[in-house]
Amino acid sequence: MPGPRFDDVIHAPHRLRICVALAAATEVEFAVLREVLGVADSVVSKHLRTLQEAGYVTLTKPTGRGGRVRTWVSLTREGRRALDAHVAELRRLTDGLRTTQ
Repeated sequence: MPGPRFDDVIHAPHRLRICVALAAATEVEFAVLREVLGVADSVVSKHLRTLQEAGYVTLTKPTGRGGRVRTWVSLTREGRRALDAHVAELRRLTDGLRTTQ
């Protein structure tokens, strides 16, 4: 596992949620990510483009039945390492915090 490292690319709330969703599956359809985030297609596209430019995700568009094209998103090995390091850094930063009730 990589050492703790804060990652500005992943840290943005929508991108963090995308990476966590992708970490739980081999690949996720674009429409599912849109529903998980509760945002418009353009917002998902913008965040996926940023993650793709960083090398953290790949997008594939196989043609489905009836010629329908669906976009599938996968976390790359580099993306998984970056997410693991980012989560480790968040844990390191929050170790020792006490919650008050």
